[in-house]
Amino acid sequence: MITVLLITIVLLAICFAGFAVSILIKKNGQFPELHIGNNKELKKKGIGCATSQDKMEQAKARKSLQFKQVSLVNKELKSL
Repeated sequence: MITVLLITIVLLAICFAGFAVSILIKKNGQFPELHIGNNKELKKKGIGCATSQDKMEQAKARKSLQFKQVSLVNKELKSL
């Protein structure tokens, strides 16, 4: 039981050391941006984040729905 725990701790330490070394060696000292919405190359290809696009479409739908509700209220007020 103790040996498995020690092996796990050693492996995790090696992984963290590897990440640290890769950050130091890389040009900007950062990992590449993996989020689709912030990736310049994917933006050039017209590929966007599905979650962000969904939020924008929902906002558009809410605005158009609010406009329809307002116009219906105006029509009802004019008929009175």
